[in-house]
Amino acid sequence: MHRIFNSVFDTTNSFFYSHIHLEQRAHIKLSELSTEIQKTLETSFSNQLFWVIADVTNHSFKEKSNYHYFDLVEKRPGTTDIVAKINGKAWGTGSAGIREFERITGQKFTNNINVLVQVKVSYHSVFGLSVDIVNIDTNFTIGVLEQQRLETLRLLVEKNPDVISKIGDTYHTRNKALLLETVIQKIALVSSKSSAGRQDFLHTLESNQYGYRFSVSEYHTVVQNEANVMVLRQAMIDIFNSQKKYDAVVIIRGGGAQTDFLIFDNYNTGLVIAKFPIPIITGIGHQKNETVTDLMAHTATKTPTKAAEFIINHNRNFEDEIINLQKTVIIKSQQLFSTNFQSLSTLNSTVVNKSRTFLNDYKDLLVAANQVVINKTKSVLFNKNAQLNSISTSLITKPRMLTASKINDLSNLQKNFKAFTSKYSQNQRAYLEHYASMIRMMAPDNILKKGFAIVKQNGNITSDATKFHPGSDIEVILSSKSIKSTVKTNSDYNGNDFNI
Repeated sequence: MHRIFNSVFDTTNSFFYSHIHLEQRAHIKLSELSTEIQKTLETSFSNQLFWVIADVTNHSFKEKSNYHYFDLVEKRPGTTDIVAKINGKAWGTGSAGIREFERITGQKFTNNINVLVQVKVSYHSVFGLSVDIVNIDTNFTIGVLEQQRLETLRLLVEKNPDVISKIGDTYHTRNKALLLETVIQKIALVSSKSSAGRQDFLHTLESNQYGYRFSVSEYHTVVQNEANVMVLRQAMIDIFNSQKKYDAVVIIRGGGAQTDFLIFDNYNTGLVIAKFPIPIITGIGHQKNETVTDLMAHTATKTPTKAAEFIINHNRNFEDEIINLQKTVIIKSQQLFSTNFQSLSTLNSTVVNKSRTFLNDYKDLLVAANQVVINKTKSVLFNKNAQLNSISTSLITKPRMLTASKINDLSNLQKNFKAFTSKYSQNQRAYLEHYASMIRMMAPDNILKKGFAIVKQNGNITSDATKFHPGSDIEVILSSKSIKSTVKTNSDYNGNDFNI
């Protein structure tokens, strides 16, 4: 590089020395200066190609002309400060190299990617200094992304030893340690609503040949671009907060450029997956290698369809185990029956023979017992018949005697009742006469005849003297007269002057 720039310096000096006469002129045209600069650069950089590492910015692509326009920039490490910038373009061989780059890496040639490109320097009198891409190193870009991925994995293991560990080339996470349900039916699906992978996953589940049925709850989110990490994380939080007992969480998306998968190589995404308390199955459409999310998840598959097939096969394995168990039970039962059939036949013959011998041995005893029962029965019946006859006689005579006695008692009771009733009526009449006499004595007309009077005020009988105010009208009722008068005075009276 020093040789190249020394050559440029020498050529530039030669240019100025050979054109010293220009200083004697008052001015030159800009186009003349631009032409001289162009000649100098073409002389210095002709047939010179340089491999340059830079970031791509301000990219645009003219599809009709197959031209790429962009800036190549270099930033100060760890900052966003630009320390170098130059215009770039690609056409012809350069555009073909970019197409090949995109095909191999799955990465779009676009803004904010770091590339290793082979360029040649060019100068245009109008557009100025620029570089033309001649070739692009695909391995460099792939290597940078892989280095980022490996560094993310290293940090995950280093900072979260209680959740993630690495043994050999295998990563062990808390999520991987979870046991899958024997049958997976309740599924939380994390995907883009418009993703073709989502349709593939659901179609594969619904059209499975075994007739399995699944309950799928969808949590739609963005599944590309590393800037959407928090959106994906929120979808996982929503699943956790739902408190639903999902058998598995499935994260899927279709294929895409390699940078589209950076969201799944992110540190925060990997940590959420590794710690999640429900087994996670991935099918994010990345055929070339595994993302950090794949390595942290319980089970990683390549595509959404493969994820659905894994679940179906998992359930099918359980059904096969049940069917095999059923077959084993049937075979074992048949073997057991066959093995013990002869024993059962022998036992049956023994039981029959022993039963016959037992019946013969006890036949005479049964006959004797039968005779004893018959004799005892006759004796008991005779005795009980005599007792019944005695009871029958008693039942005939005793009611007659009892009836006669009760008739006599009723006759005496009737006489006593008549006598008592007569005396009781006489006494009650005397009481009634006494009470009638008292009532007559207390009758109002008799009371009035004795000199008492009834006093009314406003038509109401009263004995409350406090109501008789001077000037108020009262009515005094005697035995034969009614006197209306006006109160003149109202004074206390102690009853001492009362004479009868």
